[in-house]
Amino acid sequence: MSRTTWRDHDWQLIHTGAQTPSQHMALDAVLTDEVGAGRRKPTLRIWEWASSAVVIGRFQSLRNEVDAEAAQRHRIEVVRRISGGGAMFIEPGNTITYSIYAPLSLIQGLPFSAAYAYMDKWVLAALGELGIEAWYQPLNDITSAGGKIAGAAQVRRAGAVLHHVTMAYDIDTSKMLEVLRIGREKLSDKGTKSAAKRVDPLRSQTGLPRAKVIEAMIDTFRRLHGLHDDVLRAEEIAAAEACAAEKFATPAWTADVP
Repeated sequence: MSRTTWRDHDWQLIHTGAQTPSQHMALDAVLTDEVGAGRRKPTLRIWEWASSAVVIGRFQSLRNEVDAEAAQRHRIEVVRRISGGGAMFIEPGNTITYSIYAPLSLIQGLPFSAAYAYMDKWVLAALGELGIEAWYQPLNDITSAGGKIAGAAQVRRAGAVLHHVTMAYDIDTSKMLEVLRIGREKLSDKGTKSAAKRVDPLRSQTGLPRAKVIEAMIDTFRRLHGLHDDVLRAEEIAAAEACAAEKFATPAWTADVP
């Protein structure tokens, strides 16, 4: 298999209404498989969240990562994704999340470290146009002089690569630290006086509404790689709903560590 370029593909955009955390996890699995099977063209999906969530990586321990009592108190749903990486704290309106579903040929021959940066090069360009000098912090963080902006995760399966990123537009740091156990350790071992110094949201760095930041990101992707508006198909929605009910919304999956 020879490596392809971004422009070799006919990219589609999905940006629909808000969905639940488990629905998002299921859609990632379903759309990755659809692209891998050739039934869907390569796709950029911008997420909208129906409720707050903690998304843990495939190989993380639920007990080690999340304070279950705090999550319940704040009505935060905990879900597990199919990719590796660390836990993400999500609040609707405070988070920008996107997924890219692409054939493996797009990153053919690239080591993981290079593949991460390659898949997000367009985002760095978009941030630059918004006045943020951002760069990739290996393996999977997007950061600036102000602090960390985003974290990425990736998985390769069934002939496709799923690359998804959670960006902090704004953040309730005190709530995050109540819910995420690992966050407390990361912040304390850095010796920072304020938790806010570690994650510096896009709201403070751009001064723009969340919707305008997303619009700028989409415009940059469209200009660099080409992008056509698309929708989720009925069969994709049905498959995702079944997948969420049978797997991603179940306590067995959320608590499972392979």
